[in-house]
Formats: sequence, structure tokens, C-alpha cells
Amino acid sequence: MKNKFWKYIAIILAAIAADQLTKGILLYLITGTVPLFGAAWDLVPVPYLMTQVCNFFNIVFTWNPGASFSMLRNLGEVAPLIIIIATGFIIGFIAYYLFARAPKYERAPLALIVGGALGNLIDRVRFGAVVDFLDFHVGGWHWPAFNIADMCIVIGVGWLILNFVLARRRCVRSVESNKNGK
Repeated sequence: MKNKFWKYIAIILAAIAADQLTKGILLYLITGTVPLFGAAWDLVPVPYLMTQVCNFFNIVFTWNPGASFSMLRNLGEVAPLIIIIATGFIIGFIAYYLFARAPKYERAPLALIVGGALGNLIDRVRFGAVVDFLDFHVGGWHWPAFNIADMCIVIGVGWLILNFVLARRRCVRSVESNKNGK
């Protein structure tokens, strides 16, 4: 692998490390240990309110057996396997694109997305569900709980979209200046 890709591997590993470290700390605070594997609900019953940080933010502990924002959680016992397989294919596709074809401006956001997706995939393989713990709310309305991996994915997607918009603007300006210059 070429030297230019080490920084993207570092981004992926940093996202995984931050995600797994925060989840490990929460598991340790609740159970007194950091289990390597086990059925999620056998380890920690949910929901488990840890602490209210302020009027709009709690640290909670909850398992998410579904996809983003608890989608697909109604598939039952087969959901984790379907999500693990689908996530593996998606991560593989994005990683291939990142290291083989992506233009430079797409690489860091894609690395952040891959790192976040791998962080959640690790939970799915270990526990059959993802640890979520950040709970923002307004009154009785709660945004679905999420974690550091989810933040990496959302930030990566937002950054990717911003880069696409900026690249398109540069391209349009370049075309316009070429037309005006002729």
C-alpha cells in the first residue's frame, strides 16, 4: 500500500478506537467488566439511564439491534445477521473505492465513514446489537440514542456532501471562466 494511504488508515483506526473505548468505558461502569462477547440483553438490561448531563442531554445505555436510528429492528432474530452481512458488503465497497478510485478530496470523509461503520460492526459481531448512549431531547421528545461511530458516519457523509458541492462549484466556475475567456 502506498504511503499516501496511511493517514486514511489512521483515521479509520482512530474512529474505531474512540468508538470502542467509549462503549467499553460504559460497559465497565455498568457491569464492572468489559465483555468480549455475549448476548446483548444478557449483559445489560435496557434502557439504563446513567446520568442526566443537562436539560437536553442524557448519558444512557441502550442496545440497538436494528440499523441506523433503530430501523429494521422488527426483523426479529435474523436482523443482526442480515445487518452484519449487508454492512460488511457496504464497508468493503466503500473501502475499495477509498483505496482504489476515490479522488483525494473524498478520502478522509470516506475513511471516517468506514471507521464508524466498522465500530458498529464490531458491536454487532460481539453482542448482536450496537451500544448507543448519547441521548439528546427536548421536553419529552428524544432523538434516537447514538454513539461515536454514528457521529463519525454522519460527519463523514456531511463532509462528503460538502466536498461534492464545493467541487461542483469549482467545476462550474472553471467552465464559465473558459467560456468567458474565449
